[in-house]
Amino acid sequence: MLALVIERIRTVADDVMIIANDEGRYDQFGARVVPDTFPGSGALGGIHAAIGSAVNMHCLVVACDMPFLNVSLLQRMAAEPRDYDVLAPVMPGESRQQHGGFVYQTLHAIYGKGCLKAIERRLDAGNRQVIGFYGDVLLKRMEIDELRKHDPELRSFFNANTPDALAAAMIYVNNREPSVES
Repeated sequence: MLALVIERIRTVADDVMIIANDEGRYDQFGARVVPDTFPGSGALGGIHAAIGSAVNMHCLVVACDMPFLNVSLLQRMAAEPRDYDVLAPVMPGESRQQHGGFVYQTLHAIYGKGCLKAIERRLDAGNRQVIGFYGDVLLKRMEIDELRKHDPELRSFFNANTPDALAAAMIYVNNREPSVES
């Protein structure tokens, strides 16, 4: 699954890295492996490590367990003018984020280096919630209508992070009709 994610990311990014603390495990993927700057700090620490290690001013961050990343959507996000610190897709729903009927897709977002200090303040305070720093930076939302233009079924945001979710992904892949290449 990680190889598939990396393949999709390479369509829009020239600086591909894997955030992981066991570097040797990922040698076969041909991507730079970067350890956490704040070990044990979860997704927010991983985002910080990615932004801090990025060679560019903005960094696309996706989870490694997203088998249906949509290249068209990634290209659309990459083409967005860089007038933000965070470009985050939002979808209807509820989560631990408790944001009034919508959910930020924090691990399918673009983060700028302008986020680093705000993230560091949160991590130093023991707050590991990714959206916790969003109010401290310039946030740009990518709304559901724009997401659906590029990914009508919103499969990009599917996480195969449990055995049941992985089984569902495999069923979907095995039951899809082959696409027609022109």
